[in-house]
Amino acid sequence: MSIHYKAIINLVGVLLIFNGVLMLLSIPICLVYDGDYVTFLKSGILVSMIGMTIWLITKGAKSTEFRKRDGYLVVALGWLAMTSTGVLPYLINGGIPNLSDAFFETMSGFSTTGATILTDIESLDPGLLFWRSLTQWMGGMGIIVLTIAVLPFLGIGGTQLFIAEAPGISPDKLKPRIKETAKRLWLIYLGLTVIVIFLLYGGGMPFFDAISHAFTTVATAGFSTKNASIAYFDSAYIQYVIILFMIICGTNFSLIYFALRINLKKMLFNEEFRFYIIFLIVVSIIVGYVVSTTENEPLEKSIRMSVFQVVSIVTTTGYTTADYWSWHGFIPLLFFVLMFFGASLGSTGGGVKLVRHWVLIKNSIAELKRLLHPTAIIPLRFNGKAVSNDLTYNIIAFIVLYVMIFVVGSIIMGILGADFITAIGSVAACLGNVGPGIGSVGPSGNYAHLSDISKWFLSFLMIVGRLELFTILVLFTPYFWRRF
Repeated sequence: MSIHYKAIINLVGVLLIFNGVLMLLSIPICLVYDGDYVTFLKSGILVSMIGMTIWLITKGAKSTEFRKRDGYLVVALGWLAMTSTGVLPYLINGGIPNLSDAFFETMSGFSTTGATILTDIESLDPGLLFWRSLTQWMGGMGIIVLTIAVLPFLGIGGTQLFIAEAPGISPDKLKPRIKETAKRLWLIYLGLTVIVIFLLYGGGMPFFDAISHAFTTVATAGFSTKNASIAYFDSAYIQYVIILFMIICGTNFSLIYFALRINLKKMLFNEEFRFYIIFLIVVSIIVGYVVSTTENEPLEKSIRMSVFQVVSIVTTTGYTTADYWSWHGFIPLLFFVLMFFGASLGSTGGGVKLVRHWVLIKNSIAELKRLLHPTAIIPLRFNGKAVSNDLTYNIIAFIVLYVMIFVVGSIIMGILGADFITAIGSVAACLGNVGPGIGSVGPSGNYAHLSDISKWFLSFLMIVGRLELFTILVLFTPYFWRRF
């Protein structure tokens, strides 16, 4: 069976129309905060016209049900199209005049990575600041998932698209129909965003900043409107609010859905959720103890800084309130290791995801038992259910591939001129969608000094990490393009 190329291009056209409309949403912000509304008017109309042209040319080429190959291709092309056109506001306004920089910043936005090339964020036009945050908010839950939820007239099957973009969420967890699942996920996402806006605004954060930071908090994305990130506001209340919602949004959204339906038992007895919370507590205690005994700060502030940084890295949000790279002893190394963990499957967080680590640990323990009792049947269980060998092999393959990409990527960054620490830090941060890394791309630095080719390579790693490796890498295999 061949790939539905025309139907795929048709859907890409719809996504471009949608991207153009998103750009137009920045116009009211520009009018209120004296921004450059002309940039977004030009960008929005141009992108919408391109998308409309593509849609009209391919109109009628709709598939009633995309297969897996179609799903992978449309998600990859859709994200590439959104990012490629998302650079226009930066280029037209001149806020980021270099194409490589603009693409890097846009990919960092849509992939919710939070890495930036900007050296003076606060000098950027208010409309561009809002656009940065909006791209992260859109990328957090997923562009394709939203399309499935709000554009049922497309006439296509959404299951394979849903799985290709949000591989951590099983489409049968919430509702039998994939469209209903997508709607509920986005309603929860929108509701959490509104709550965060009002909590931040109520805590003294200006309304514009509250909207922008709510977008990037719920998306666990990390773009800030300030050069000093969250440290700029110097408010314990604001930091605690953001800590809480980073934790919430690092949780599987399926569990949040059940909790909202007063089914707390399903959340509290979920192995992944308990491991996630215990992991955050244990690491926070370790970091908090070291920081409180080595840094010249009050106890409460030391603990708050520690918890904030731990939660920010584990959920791959990337906000900072302190330069953890300058902290005592092994703490910088610990934070580097945390970049390989990630939050929960089905969350807006990136990285390997804690559940994969947990299953790998349980499988290793089971293997040790099998060595002692070779004739015994020792099944691997998760949440009381047996885990199939196929799923176990998939997890092992994912982690091995992730490590291989990190190693090869670090070597490539070294060849491109980065020093050892910056090379491994930038690759870990971009592949894991964390944002700030270590070395010259750490919390007090940025990615502006890297070469253009390095930025393009790291942009590729961002989308590979955001779509969890297989969705992108499968496109590079000859088998994918073979006609069946």
